[in-house]
Amino acid sequence: MRVLAEDDVLSLIDLESLLPDLEAAFVSDYRGEVERPDRPHFPVGAGLDGREEPAGTGLTMSAYVHGAPYLATKLATVHPENPERGLPTVRSQLALTDAGTGEPLAFMNAAGVTNARTGGIGGLAAKHLANGGTVGVLGAGVQARWQTRAIEAARGTDDVRVYSPSDSREACAADLREEGVDARAVDSPREAVTGADVVVTATTSTEPVFPADALGDGTLVVAVGSYSAELRELSAAVFERADRVFADVPEEVAGIGDLRDTGLAAADLTPLGAVFAGETGRGSPREVVVVESVGTAVLDAAAGEYVYDAAIEADAGVDVPL
Repeated sequence: MRVLAEDDVLSLIDLESLLPDLEAAFVSDYRGEVERPDRPHFPVGAGLDGREEPAGTGLTMSAYVHGAPYLATKLATVHPENPERGLPTVRSQLALTDAGTGEPLAFMNAAGVTNARTGGIGGLAAKHLANGGTVGVLGAGVQARWQTRAIEAARGTDDVRVYSPSDSREACAADLREEGVDARAVDSPREAVTGADVVVTATTSTEPVFPADALGDGTLVVAVGSYSAELRELSAAVFERADRVFADVPEEVAGIGDLRDTGLAAADLTPLGAVFAGETGRGSPREVVVVESVGTAVLDAAAGEYVYDAAIEADAGVDVPL
């Protein structure tokens, strides 16, 4: 079994070459050519050290794309108290298994896999639905960087404006500039959004992060931060402006905080895979389009396969008998 640490995984990921694999996985999912069981999540840590409340949440995400040589299972945990311990809030690992024999093939740190495939959603959305390369980014964390990198890889950017309530916006913009992206920090959400062709929200907010009236005609909004009923990045007014709403997993997106007070149900959301399959898209350049993402194990499987194949070719990681 090949074991890949975080640095191994990151060294093997090239977004430009990964994006076509993610796009193909989206299309397979849309066409029903995948196995994607429900994603269980459960409290963990209750009873440890005498505590009555759980310490965190465990999640399991599995998927198989028909015809693929491997199946993937991602194991993840979310521990909100970890930053106080100097540890990441989210931890994840990805197990890759031979689909024909059940042989265990790889076990890898999944942080890079998750970040790359989530960023790829914004990149592919921009490739197919954006009118231009002016990007407003709300949020300045890891995913804000990956979303911007993926948009740059998918279609290129002209001007990236980054806003966060903290000084982290300066660091985020500086990091992106070092990677060749024309990025700058701005002082308000309105400044980030006004005149943008693409607006990305990548935050952990529980309240809307920008005013809906700042959106211009033709804007694409990519929202990746609201993955539960408690988190919210977009106001109902954004959806009132929107002509079309796409979702990576409509049945799960229907329950997140962004759709609160909108009246939208899963049946009102168009699968994003339909765009990549060429069956739908923009009606006109003036339409405001929203893409909502909660993440899908199908993309973990595609990204995990990409990393494993690259690791074998580069002889990266360590082989361990199991």
